[in-house]
Amino acid sequence: MEDMDRRAVLAFGLATAATLPALLTPTPASAQRYRPDEGKEIAPGVRRIDLTKRVSEIPAYATVSMRDIVYQPGAKSTNPAMPNDMLCHCLEGELQVSQGPAKQFVAKTGDVWSCMKGMPEADANKGSTIAIMRVIALNPPA
Repeated sequence: MEDMDRRAVLAFGLATAATLPALLTPTPASAQRYRPDEGKEIAPGVRRIDLTKRVSEIPAYATVSMRDIVYQPGAKSTNPAMPNDMLCHCLEGELQVSQGPAKQFVAKTGDVWSCMKGMPEADANKGSTIAIMRVIALNPPA
């Protein structure tokens, strides 16, 4: 009977040790970045959240502004001509980006790209989670 108790204790100890990594491994918790109704809807499933605007220290531009464009899964937007130069960053998710016939790519989380005034751009979220494009607009003098 004494051997049986030791085996049971050993088996219990091994089972517990095997589950510890799963219990101690942190799971990333993230708050929802934006409410579904936040900002302005610019296309079905696409919302624009304006963040900040400031005077530019770059002589060619009067102001710089920053905004996030949130794409729900399956949502898309089209801009036939950019109103000004911009820098874009895929903050979250993936976006299919088309800047004309020979300029198509998939922007993944962390990717950055640029757009010049007059350039067309179409963006689509073909994934199953939201995608967020952060835009830094370089605004010329009026």
